[in-house]
Amino acid sequence: MKISAINVYQVDLPLKEGRYNWSNGNFVEVFDSTVVEILTDEGLKGYAECCPLGSAYLPSFALGVRAGLQELAPHLIGQDPLNIGEINRAMDAALRGHPYAKAPIDIACWDLLGKATGQPVHTLLGGAAQDDVVLYRAISQEDPEVMACKIEGYSAEGYTKFQLKVGGDANEDIERIHATRAVLKSSDLLVADANTGWTRHEAARVVGAISTLDVYVEQPCLTYEESLSIRRRTALPFVMDEVIDGPNMLVRGIAEDAMDVINLKISKVGGLSRAKLMRDLCIAHGIPMTIEDTWGGDITTAAIAHLARSTPAEFCFSATDFNSYGTVKIADGAPQRVNGRMTAADRPGLGITPDFNALGDPVARYS
Repeated sequence: MKISAINVYQVDLPLKEGRYNWSNGNFVEVFDSTVVEILTDEGLKGYAECCPLGSAYLPSFALGVRAGLQELAPHLIGQDPLNIGEINRAMDAALRGHPYAKAPIDIACWDLLGKATGQPVHTLLGGAAQDDVVLYRAISQEDPEVMACKIEGYSAEGYTKFQLKVGGDANEDIERIHATRAVLKSSDLLVADANTGWTRHEAARVVGAISTLDVYVEQPCLTYEESLSIRRRTALPFVMDEVIDGPNMLVRGIAEDAMDVINLKISKVGGLSRAKLMRDLCIAHGIPMTIEDTWGGDITTAAIAHLARSTPAEFCFSATDFNSYGTVKIADGAPQRVNGRMTAADRPGLGITPDFNALGDPVARYS
């Protein structure tokens, strides 16, 4: 089997709530997502999606996905998409860095491998380890009472894990954390996610002020070293996210006892191949993971579901159903939230069929 062409689609994903706010005043109202279609000489097609969280979150941005694909595509035409290791080596040789731009190629090749062998991607990633996975709900940064009210509403939808967007003014963030923890059940989990937004002294104030609460602290500061400093000042369980950007940083974090949990974002690390490697390293070292991505729609949600479903429940801290946040459906067969959980399809590949009425015509074609 050979890659005969690569089509690239662009789709806007508006939010049901109108706006998503996180640290340092950042927000997005409409997400710019890229969908990749890999065509082969045997007629099989593979699909994937990459949707950065704006351009001020990670070193990634929507136009960068499509520019990266333009650089990569000429090196991939004629390659065997089922030889995913060689596909990744070819991409790394053609373009230094930019893992998020390589991620949709890697994921689409996993989709093709599943279709070619008649297996769902979760089987290829190690086999189904759970029937369905627990989801978390991100709570966009707003006034404390508004965030607390939203948590009560999401609890009614079956969510039991909540990621509170903080990383703003430290005084307000302390109020946000106290107000939201107060409305939760004792069995519910709350993660205070600063998304790198606090300086070290602000983070030190916050963890001191919430030290008696049942809450996780996530990525308080911009750098690994600053966040590790805060980790050593608090007994609260600690999550690393943005700075764990690949296997090397994961190994360092494990060696230095930098975290209790990580957020494993598939596109941030370059696709399912490296995400699986990092997932398996975490399991070997007893580190649970929130399995997710930066953002996306139905196809991203499917990829998340397959990786999460192939991860044992005790190491799958939570996962994300991004397609429930938006108003636009871009594929049939995608996972759907049921009482705060979702599952990956048992159909071959990712188990989705793109909706080309929603995607429109390709914005780029390579052959």
